[in-house]
Amino acid sequence: MKEKDLVLLLSQDSSYLIEVTSGKLNTKDGIFELDKLKKKKFGDKIKTHLGKEFVIVKPNLKDILERKIKRMPQIIMPKDISMILAYTTVSQGSLVVDAGTGSAFLAIFLANYVKPGKVVTYEKNKRFAKVARENIKASGLSKFIKLKEKDITKGIDEKNVDLITLDLKNAEKVIKHAYKALKAGGYLVVYSPYIEQVISVLKRIQKFNFCEIKTLENIVREWQFEKYTRPKTLGIMHTGFLTFARKVG
Repeated sequence: MKEKDLVLLLSQDSSYLIEVTSGKLNTKDGIFELDKLKKKKFGDKIKTHLGKEFVIVKPNLKDILERKIKRMPQIIMPKDISMILAYTTVSQGSLVVDAGTGSAFLAIFLANYVKPGKVVTYEKNKRFAKVARENIKASGLSKFIKLKEKDITKGIDEKNVDLITLDLKNAEKVIKHAYKALKAGGYLVVYSPYIEQVISVLKRIQKFNFCEIKTLENIVREWQFEKYTRPKTLGIMHTGFLTFARKVG
């Protein structure tokens, strides 16, 4: 391992995302001697002073997003992002426009799929933009994401866009700009927490030459298998509505 490499220490019931450095790391599972990591490679094992064993794993994007990314406003959850990817089939090399950026969670996730394509993300809130820049840098995907501190309701600079995602108030004000920016066959996806927002967006979408218009809600329910088998009492159920539309031309 090299100094400052990011690694995931993984056991059956614990995990730690850390940078390879010197010194010690105190955890509930014991103390890690971090200098030992420099002589290790992915797949090797390391023990704490209490004898608990961990395997050294290369962290994936999910590991980084869950542990290293700062969250400001409410993020679009992975369950909803997966629907965006599935229903638009955005792919490598695509050009994506995203707004508002917030913590850049969606922009980072999309960039990981479209690289070596590009995600251009718009955020007018300076405080959110500052955090987003830090998160984009931490993700390791900086060269695939461009952050613009601009109000997207004033217009979209990009043309021939494959996918536009909107997660902001008054998203209906962006529909006209989105239609002009999209290529024929490109997709528009609007995330709306409330049905009233969906109605406003749909009314606007119907004024343009879009097809395959649909609004979906994605409910994910985790089950527990401890003692009795049943759905977990607590969980993330409704997060928001996703409205999809495809530009005809």
